[in-house]
Amino acid sequence: MSPLDGLLGARTALTHEDAEHLQALVGEWQLLADLSFADLLLWVPTTDGRQLCVAQVRPTTGPTAYQHDLIEATADVEHAAILDDPSAPGRFLVRRTPDGPVIGIISRRRHVQPPASPSTLELAYTEAATALLGMVERALFPPAGASAELMTGPRAGDGLVLLEDDGSVRYASPNATSAYRRMGWASDLVHADLAAVTREVVSDRFYADELIARVTTALGGGSPTRLEVDAHGATVLFRALPLEHEAGDAGALVLVRDVTDVRRRDRQLLSKDATIREIHHRVKNNLQTVAALLRLQARRVDEPAVRAALTESVRRVSSIALVHETLSMSLDETVDFDEIVDRLIPMVTEVAAAESTIRIERDSSCGMLPAEVATPLVLVVVELLQNAVEHAYRPQESGIARVSAARRPGAIRVEVVDDGVGLPDGFALDGAGRLGLQIVQTLVESELRGSIEITRGEAARGTRAVVEIPLVRR
Repeated sequence: MSPLDGLLGARTALTHEDAEHLQALVGEWQLLADLSFADLLLWVPTTDGRQLCVAQVRPTTGPTAYQHDLIEATADVEHAAILDDPSAPGRFLVRRTPDGPVIGIISRRRHVQPPASPSTLELAYTEAATALLGMVERALFPPAGASAELMTGPRAGDGLVLLEDDGSVRYASPNATSAYRRMGWASDLVHADLAAVTREVVSDRFYADELIARVTTALGGGSPTRLEVDAHGATVLFRALPLEHEAGDAGALVLVRDVTDVRRRDRQLLSKDATIREIHHRVKNNLQTVAALLRLQARRVDEPAVRAALTESVRRVSSIALVHETLSMSLDETVDFDEIVDRLIPMVTEVAAAESTIRIERDSSCGMLPAEVATPLVLVVVELLQNAVEHAYRPQESGIARVSAARRPGAIRVEVVDDGVGLPDGFALDGAGRLGLQIVQTLVESELRGSIEITRGEAARGTRAVVEIPLVRR
């Protein structure tokens, strides 16, 4: 969880979708500040009606206007005057949809400098910033549904090219010119057709056509993802963005970065990533071996209580093995929790009595979770489902147990509800003697730093277990 998610979840009433849009905007935060040569502050309304600063960024292209940090500060008189004035030049509204409600306000302030004639570079940067901030107000930037990882970088200072509507270069920064020279272009970029330049310097026709297509998409108002191109021994990262004013299209902005040395180091890291995935794969294999040995031992035991304890151990070990199996196929330390739950449901259903008909359903999505949360949460959900299957229904009864989840900024809420016989009189989780419930309470409160509440279901029938977990770094 990012600090922004924590602030939005604790101090505002914004929805999960609103928080995701603000998170995407903050992902483009540095680009907007660098192009503006100014500090940007993001303000959102709190539940008590005040304006709270939830994000701040300083430009790398000029001096900062703020020497101190304003995150978590409420708007003072000076800032409140700007936020409440629709005509303030440094005020920009943030919406998730063009006609939707305002979910935040950007305030922009530039460090006061002695008057001087702006350079060509400064004029180009300012033009791009004005267009992009105008697109923020019209909910056109950042583009909806874009991956934050794919849409980050290059930065404004890495290299900037402004294109006319017809694809010709109106301005190219010195760093952008240098990047093209490393790719083999020896002439001036200004007034050149970028598509023609690309076809000449990029020998691979596939990458040349792909780069031209993405620039064309940006000129048409689309927001393509970034692309890396190899040419003459150099690796250059490109990203094209549409620049639109209210009056119509204003060409495109192409950001360029020479990443030759960076990619050389990345190739060295690939071998380390493969090693980590191999470790997860071997841990999964070892856990499956342990589960198989416990299963064999359970078959050779005549004592029903011992056999049941070994069977429960097999289920718990297998649950952890599923998390490591998912991590062995993932490129990061996150897992699709819904997929794991769906694979565990048949395993839990098997322990139901033969004469009973008990169905387990998942009616909402948990989404992607970090492994450090997913591993103990898997055990919690399985233990709660196991408890419902074994104790909520009498022989020959039928019923449904449901797993549901709700996410909000910085937290997740998981519920396991059944329509069985309900809790016994005087039930208290702290005094429960069942090992499964003791494991659940320990994992939730100690490992996940959350809370759990087990109560009667609706109409005094069934049982409802609610787990609240903060999504914080551990």
